[in-house]
Amino acid sequence: MSAVEYDEHESKFMRKAKENPFVPAGMAGCVAIVAYGLFKLKSRGNTKMSVHLIHMRVGAQGFIVGAMTIGVLYSMYQDYVVKPMAEQKALKSK
Repeated sequence: MSAVEYDEHESKFMRKAKENPFVPAGMAGCVAIVAYGLFKLKSRGNTKMSVHLIHMRVGAQGFIVGAMTIGVLYSMYQDYVVKPMAEQKALKSK
C-alpha cells in the first residue's frame, strides 16, 4: 500500500467517524470487551471454553448494537429536533 492510498483510507475513516461518531466508539468497546474476555480466560474456572467465548461474543455484539442504537437516536434528534428549531429561528429573525 502506497502512502497516497494510506492517506485516502485514513481520510475516509476520519470522514466516516465525523459523520457517525458512535461507530468508532462501538469498535473500541468491542475491542475492550474482547480484550477483557481474553484476560479473564485463564480464570474461567469450570466453564467450558465454548461457553466463555459465546458470552464474550454476546457482550461485544450487545455493546455494538447499543452504540448503533444511541447513534441512530442522536441522528434522529439532530434531524427532527435541532434542525427544525434552527429553521424556525431563522424564519422568525427575517
